[in-house]
Amino acid sequence: MFFHPFILPFCVGVVALFVILFIKYTRWISQLNKVQFRAFRRNIFSWRVFAATWEAIREGLLHFRIFKHNVVLGFMHSTIAIGWLLMIVVSKFEADLYCGSIVSRPWMGIFFRFFEAQNGVRDFKGANLFTNAMDAILLMVLLGVCLAFCKRLYSRLFGMKKMTKHAIFDQFTLYAMWAIFPLRFLAESCTAAWARNGGFLTQTVGDWLNPNYAHQYEFVFWWAYSLSLFVFLVAMPFSRYMHIFTEIWLIFFRNLRLKETKKTSGYTKFELSACSRCGICIDGCPLNSELGNSRIQPVYFLRDIRYKRDVTDIANDCLMCHRCVSDCPVLIESVEIRRQKRDKKELDTQGNYPFIENIHPFNAIGRVVYFAGCMSHLTPSIPQSMRKIFDAAGQKYWFMDEDRTVCCGRPLWQQGFTNQAEDLIQKNTELIQKSGARMLITSCPICYISFKNEYSLPHIEIFHHSEYIDRLLKKNRIKVSKQDLDVVFHDPCELGRGTKIYKAPRNVLKAVANLKKARYEKEKAICCGYNLGNTVITSEEQRKIRDASMRNLLTTNAKTICTACPMCKKSFTHATTQSVKDIAELVAENLAK
Repeated sequence: MFFHPFILPFCVGVVALFVILFIKYTRWISQLNKVQFRAFRRNIFSWRVFAATWEAIREGLLHFRIFKHNVVLGFMHSTIAIGWLLMIVVSKFEADLYCGSIVSRPWMGIFFRFFEAQNGVRDFKGANLFTNAMDAILLMVLLGVCLAFCKRLYSRLFGMKKMTKHAIFDQFTLYAMWAIFPLRFLAESCTAAWARNGGFLTQTVGDWLNPNYAHQYEFVFWWAYSLSLFVFLVAMPFSRYMHIFTEIWLIFFRNLRLKETKKTSGYTKFELSACSRCGICIDGCPLNSELGNSRIQPVYFLRDIRYKRDVTDIANDCLMCHRCVSDCPVLIESVEIRRQKRDKKELDTQGNYPFIENIHPFNAIGRVVYFAGCMSHLTPSIPQSMRKIFDAAGQKYWFMDEDRTVCCGRPLWQQGFTNQAEDLIQKNTELIQKSGARMLITSCPICYISFKNEYSLPHIEIFHHSEYIDRLLKKNRIKVSKQDLDVVFHDPCELGRGTKIYKAPRNVLKAVANLKKARYEKEKAICCGYNLGNTVITSEEQRKIRDASMRNLLTTNAKTICTACPMCKKSFTHATTQSVKDIAELVAENLAK
């Protein structure tokens, strides 16, 4: 006999889970926009599927990115994920061998020890090995659950200063999941007490129990085990644990080159549900570390969107510095989702920028286009330095925004003025395409990420000036003299975390000076505080973030602070008497004659 009423809650929970998942995923896939569908069709039969499969294993089970953040935290996540999967797979094999068929009842593996005891222990090859292996796997999962409980009590052991404050329903689902494995352990131990079919763990505990009492209470624990599974499985699709399945979908979509677009889409729904609310994004956020604001990070922002709460305030209170995206183990594009929620649809945009109609393209065939950007015009020494570098390289160029500047549109885009930004993007695109140039160089990381991500310029090479200067040096088109000068480099948010350009600026600096290493750099660099993404914080709060970034740089005892962003340079210049220079300025000063 391989049936008992206590299996019904589990079976109902499984059916409910897969029905709900099917409905949700079908709806979200149907909501993918044309651009996302096109990317899916183009790459579904490409080698990218293999890369996605490996990433799904690496992150969905082994949690490499979480291990990188903290070993103990990674161990906790991986023991639960791997252990639970192994329990399902190994118990299925064990049940099949016991029944002598590969079509054993679906619930057999979940409640195997009970049915084995009821039907008599049957010897099959490797029976003892399976029994002890299942105990070892159960012990591994129990260890992970114990660590998860300890994390709630003392998070610093897991490399986290701030713990996520979960919604009540998420807490309820969490406790239901935690209960599953101790209840299974107790149920199997009670059965082992009288049937003697346990392994090294459950049989040892079973031997401590009175067989008569254990036999009476085992049904209580088997029912409780089945009910805890039911509660968790039914609650999962509506809780933070939806990430267990959704993260795999997101990994595949991302590898197939799907990404967030201007408007909310089905892909956004996958991203919202792929967030496990681990809270790793909280500690690194400058608004938390420097201002003590720990309620606006993506862990809460994404949660509130998913639970249909008002996110107007939390959407605007963000530096858009990409630190949370860099820290996120799932790499959720939370900055883009935040920008979507800032969309100011109600504004009339007709005729807002009539002056751009009077700007005409320059015949730049054989030249490069140089776009300094608004902030570079406020720090004129940067475009002046680029002029010197162009001249030294013998490079003809068109200074596109020299006299009648047109903004790249990203500052408007970040604040939700999508239609106004598109007006500027359209005009700039026309000017660049009609110029005939094949290369565009900009000195502003904000402009750079805008040209790369928001413009459609498929036949134009786009470089930040740090990349371009690095290229000139490698091709010996310019020569520089190296000075005995210690410099430290500040990674601008949009250039570093935004576009992953870390190597080129450092190559350039090593050619002209002695580069010192800051404690927090590259992905961990601290924002200068004057990022254009946040219009909520005060000037005083901006200065606090800037000062934290300055302290990080000054501990190196470097004589010169170097950056590759006019905004960062302006921010630091007002905070110190030390020399603050842009990469272009340092190179221009050290051009070999």
